[in-house]
Amino acid sequence: MERKRHGFFQRFLDGIEKTGNRLPHPVTLFAILTLLVIGLSAVISAVGIEVEHPGEEGEVVAVTSLLDREGIQYMLTSMVDNFIGFAPLGVVLATMLGIGLAERTGLISACLRGFVLSIPKALITAGLVFAGIMSSVASDAGYVVLPPLGAVIFAALGRHPLAGLAAAFAGVSAGFSANLLVSATDPLLAELTISAAAMMDQTYAEGMNILMNYYFIIVSVFLLTLVGAFVTEKIVEPRLGKYEGDYTEDLNGLSGVEKKGLLWSGLSVAAGLAIVAALVVPEQGVLRADDGGVIQSPFMDGIVPIIAILFFLPGLVYGIVTKDITNDKDVANKLSETMAAMGMFIVLAFTAGQFVAYFAETNMGIVIGVYGAEALDASGLRGIPLLIAFIFVAGFINLFIGSASAKWAMMAPIFVPVMMQMGYSPEVTQMAYRIADSTTNIITPLMTYFAIIIAFAQRYDKKMGIGTMISVMFPYTIFFTITWIIMLVVWILLGVDLGPGAPIYYEN
Repeated sequence: MERKRHGFFQRFLDGIEKTGNRLPHPVTLFAILTLLVIGLSAVISAVGIEVEHPGEEGEVVAVTSLLDREGIQYMLTSMVDNFIGFAPLGVVLATMLGIGLAERTGLISACLRGFVLSIPKALITAGLVFAGIMSSVASDAGYVVLPPLGAVIFAALGRHPLAGLAAAFAGVSAGFSANLLVSATDPLLAELTISAAAMMDQTYAEGMNILMNYYFIIVSVFLLTLVGAFVTEKIVEPRLGKYEGDYTEDLNGLSGVEKKGLLWSGLSVAAGLAIVAALVVPEQGVLRADDGGVIQSPFMDGIVPIIAILFFLPGLVYGIVTKDITNDKDVANKLSETMAAMGMFIVLAFTAGQFVAYFAETNMGIVIGVYGAEALDASGLRGIPLLIAFIFVAGFINLFIGSASAKWAMMAPIFVPVMMQMGYSPEVTQMAYRIADSTTNIITPLMTYFAIIIAFAQRYDKKMGIGTMISVMFPYTIFFTITWIIMLVVWILLGVDLGPGAPIYYEN
């Protein structure tokens, strides 16, 4: 594809793309990385490197070899489970059943044409980033729904579809720690932070709550939306240049039968939402937790099938109204076509699943995390410089360990007490960690949804490789990180609470 190339920054991104695209196909790369993990596990295990697990007092963690008797048995007996248990596999396939039917009946196309033709085009990029940020309420479902929709929206406007995909991906992943609502991430990380704070001050820890970063993440939504739109329109899209692929989206007005289909499919969505509300809103709702909560509840655990149904139902209704679906065979064929299109992702899931599982089994991620944390602790940095250095170290570790909770379980017991000793609250340390974790998700192939994003992108660029994808997303990482760090420093200097009862400074 033709691109405008000028300036140091653009040449830097070109270098990342060129270097990254020299790597093998993602399927092959994950297979090679798996073999590398197997070999390194044997070497490091033989050397006898051990670390003390920061989250478990007295527990020593050593690298486990995958080439001894137990390791070989594990690899063979777990291979199928690693594939089936690969986190994005079930989420993606289940969600795509619903989205696929809505797409193949023409519902999504009709909705997008109506959407694009009815709102100011100047707001579309910011709206897409904003929707991506807000999607973290639905946990990982945003990875599957929004990036492909972003690509289609941009294609419909005659813009580069990969820029739309990138804007949505940046919002979903890099903005994961920003929201106007409370998401499942808040209690997940907060409980680890509270436990780490209790090691230093039990009384202080008892007064902490899961909304400790709530004010900060609300403001972050609007700031990151503006920054994400700026990066998309001023850096990413100009660099991608004019799209010369063969995928286009019809921008003609809606026909009478399409409008009728949209009306009835909209009513079906309303009916579906009403049913979900009846199961969630009442205090004793079926999908609420036993304690009446919603954040950690069957509703949140079941958000993926709920989203799939809320796409499937209107897709079915739209197809029936427009005569695109006349019997059950039409439905089965459209679902089959959707799954056939996911073939590359399924192959990616197999090799990526082995790598992720083997890497976790060897404990190499824990060892990397502990050594990185200890090096930072021994650096001699203090105060705000230490927080900034902590963000960069945590971001580097995130390139190897995708799970936010796993990393924080290792790092919180070290850095929460250290920062408390320097007068900074656990709430500040957690927010610094969340910045690092979110902003680097979009540039690491080890992030569990990176494979599906590449699969989506290859629909528009068959030659899309890891290097191209990273070079497209790297500007978002840079600008989001800088923006968030400046915002955090200003917040600290102003001394404003990060959330309800969550001060900046810790006083013993």
